Amino acid sequence: MEATKFIWFDGDLIPWDQATVHVLSHGLHYGTGVFEGIRVYDTPKGSAVFRLADHMRRLVGSAKAFRIPLRWSVEDLCAAARDLVRANGLPAVYLRPIVFLGTGSLGLNPAGAGVHTAIGSWVWGAYLGAEGVEKGIRARVSSWRRVGHEAMVPNAKGTGQYVNSVLAKQEAIAGGYDEALLLNTAGYVVEGSGENLFLVRDGVVSTPTTSMGALAGITRDTLMTLLRDEGYDVSETAVTRADLYYADEAFFTGTAAEVTPIREIDDRAVGSGGVGPVTRRAQEMFRAVVTGALEPYAHWLDYV
Repeated sequence: MEATKFIWFDGDLIPWDQATVHVLSHGLHYGTGVFEGIRVYDTPKGSAVFRLADHMRRLVGSAKAFRIPLRWSVEDLCAAARDLVRANGLPAVYLRPIVFLGTGSLGLNPAGAGVHTAIGSWVWGAYLGAEGVEKGIRARVSSWRRVGHEAMVPNAKGTGQYVNSVLAKQEAIAGGYDEALLLNTAGYVVEGSGENLFLVRDGVVSTPTTSMGALAGITRDTLMTLLRDEGYDVSETAVTRADLYYADEAFFTGTAAEVTPIREIDDRAVGSGGVGPVTRRAQEMFRAVVTGALEPYAHWLDYV
């Protein structure tokens, strides 16, 4: 990660190296914070933030779910993101808004802890590697289970609950794989460590339902919309581990991952072991949308 000029912190644009956190911050000790990931794309009309308001609405909702009082509105946060993109002057970046509890209390009751809001940005290429985007990645089912509705808030992006994802990701990398797939406690497939999952079988596209614990991802929603508009049958359903092995195609979606093909799961080739036609079409449509080439979806782009 290379430093950019500024970070937006509690209403001000401050130099990157001054955006620091006290070691006794509540969020540092207990993971009491929420965050988002947003991409800014370089388009012929200039820099465009993809689905900015949708991301900020989810951030506000996550803060509410975790009882973190947030003084900034969705509109305020969108304006802050635009200001940061302009100030840093980079045409394509990744944005990381975060809301976290600071100092004032270190018991499990966070009453008295201050609330801080920040947005950072940096240049981030293909999350799972350029070769992975082109040829597909190798994934494995993790021994770690996804934390479910009974323990956390899966539809909120809480900082602390991502330790679950970190454990799964580390295990996958240590085993020689690129990414992990997590099951819930009932044994159904939920998602990757930081991505939603799509499968294709006999031309039908499916993705694990949010009732199983999958994040209601914004990129997930984007691809469901695009594929349905293209005429594909897309369903949200319960996905078993066996379904992974019978799929003709599989791909991950996410702000960081965008649309990344999966060529192998648990040492079994997915389909022919390459990138299938539905996955390739999904990549093409997504790229066209985020670069402003498809007018019907122009409302998803927020030009800076």
